[in-house]
Amino acid sequence: MYNLSKTGVLLINQGTPDSPAVADVRKYLREFLMDARVLDIPFLNRWMLVNLIIAPTRAPKSAKVYQELWTPQGSPLKVYGYEVAQQLQHALGNNYFVRLGMRYQNPAVPDALHEFRMQGISRIVVIPLYPQYASATTGSASQQVTEVINKWQVVPELHTVQNFLSHPKFVEAFAENGRRQMAQENYDHYVFTYHGLPERQLHKKDYVSNCHAANCTHAYNALNQHCYRAQCYETSRLIAEKLGIAPADYTVAFQSRLGNAPWIKPYTEDVVKQLTKRGVKKVLAFAPSFIADCLETTVEVGREYRELFEENGGETWHLVESLNKSSLWIECLQDIVMAATGKATSETETPNYLSLTA
Repeated sequence: MYNLSKTGVLLINQGTPDSPAVADVRKYLREFLMDARVLDIPFLNRWMLVNLIIAPTRAPKSAKVYQELWTPQGSPLKVYGYEVAQQLQHALGNNYFVRLGMRYQNPAVPDALHEFRMQGISRIVVIPLYPQYASATTGSASQQVTEVINKWQVVPELHTVQNFLSHPKFVEAFAENGRRQMAQENYDHYVFTYHGLPERQLHKKDYVSNCHAANCTHAYNALNQHCYRAQCYETSRLIAEKLGIAPADYTVAFQSRLGNAPWIKPYTEDVVKQLTKRGVKKVLAFAPSFIADCLETTVEVGREYRELFEENGGETWHLVESLNKSSLWIECLQDIVMAATGKATSETETPNYLSLTA
């Protein structure tokens, strides 16, 4: 029997190793990089590259970094994920059933969906926790959900959120964190750094002509609404406007490259060096493609880029805290669920902030 009174809410993040041990990190890397949406090369080439080169050589190095990141409670990404799910459950009430799922490793997305099925839930809202849409993130999470549910005899009503980059409370939550930092220091420049993607992945979904025709770095419109790069620039513009940061005073950049193929430019490490050459001494960095502190924020942006900045003559490099479990972030998610289920109020019903597929 189906439970028509409850709506399932599935929050999906990328995932994390079960522990910082080399074996668990290797297992995570293999699952992550064998995803055809992440490493979009022919299967045999991907299998050999991941299993014979990347996982064996990178796992020991990554394990050391994860050990630095790990807390007594576990991976921050997972710890914050559970706390957000719990707080969202409390905010939504008993008519909703909220679960956290990780695209790779645990808690597994299929397990969360199985719970919905056992509860008899016939309507599910899927929120991939990636503010900007990319095939390798939101697309992969959505595909996994669809593949699991399509095996069920009765397919539930499904609503999947594609992005929430311009949700007013998402923007304000990052601005609020930035505002706290800016009250303590006068910065020369601001960097908005996003997880990178291979350039080829942008062109694959470019159905209009080419990325530059839609003016992706300067405008966000109907031509480029599905372009990851355009969405990142739009997120930066919205947060900067909230904080009163002039366009000349901030730079958008992309981090976390893998392999030798061209990725979205400018690369964050290049921007760091260029800023020091210009005489910039104090930088505040935002990482708005991550909604929780993780390896890519705490270690990569917070430590590695700071060290690079200081080595090249910079003095102060600070990282704005991610959303983690902030009250505005919980309110943002609550608004998204309400809009997805058709229960948006005049306060939450803002069509421009939510891209939704049903």
